[in-house]
Amino acid sequence: MKGKIIRGIAGFYYVHVVESGIYECKAKGIFRKDGIKPLVGDDVEIEILDEKDMEGNIMEILPRKNELIRPAVANIDQALVVFAAAKPKPHFQLLDRFLVMMESKEIPVVLCFNKSDIVDDEKITELQEIYRNCGYSLLFTSAKEEQNIGELKTLLRGKMTAIAGPSGVGKSSLINRLQSGVRMETGSISRKIERGKHTTRHSELIVLEEGSYIMDTPGFSSLYVGDMEKEELKYCFPEFSVYEGKCRFNGCSHIHEPGCAVREAVEEGKIHRIRYEDYAFMYRELQERKRY
Repeated sequence: MKGKIIRGIAGFYYVHVVESGIYECKAKGIFRKDGIKPLVGDDVEIEILDEKDMEGNIMEILPRKNELIRPAVANIDQALVVFAAAKPKPHFQLLDRFLVMMESKEIPVVLCFNKSDIVDDEKITELQEIYRNCGYSLLFTSAKEEQNIGELKTLLRGKMTAIAGPSGVGKSSLINRLQSGVRMETGSISRKIERGKHTTRHSELIVLEEGSYIMDTPGFSSLYVGDMEKEELKYCFPEFSVYEGKCRFNGCSHIHEPGCAVREAVEEGKIHRIRYEDYAFMYRELQERKRY
């Protein structure tokens, strides 16, 4: 019988089988022997040990489409990155780190700014301008006012979507609007530092409908891009690709070389300065890390 791991706690894996339900399973010892650990999101073959108590064993892990290390999840179709339009204000470098990580794994991104009911049109336009040339689906939502929730459901249909973003931006409130089966605990915002209190404890898949899963993913409050070479970073900024081959020097890093088409595009306003500055910061970070 085939199913998908939706949760893993203390050596037990909870496998969702369409039209049957959720089975509590242990993984066969052969996985440990081979150094393989089942991940949330894995498609698996299970044997049923007790139909009445819904218990079984994981016999085989089917081939993975992709895999993330932090958080440890597999087979993501797309990522929904949620930031607040305000309260707390967007942390662009953190957002861009997340986008770089997804680009490096070739995972499509839907970019969602929640709490859009508390900002004016000028702020929404400003956010659109930063990311309009990046090629991501961009959505402005309000979990409180149920704004654009229908559009969001359409983007999630038939896919396994990892939902990520810093605490306090309304991820749990959005998840509660998208489905009624699982109520996510929502955290309050600390007024002093405008950061949310963490509410998510472990990666868990939530079934929206047949073939549609969402995953709230803890562990995205700090992201590092240390597992790539600095020369690879530019390929994780989609808006740079238009200028590929147009710089004076082959292999231009877009940092210091004369005749750089990317830096010229920044000066002309074709690439947003915030995006470029985050690229330059991450590039230098990788450069320093490799040096030591």
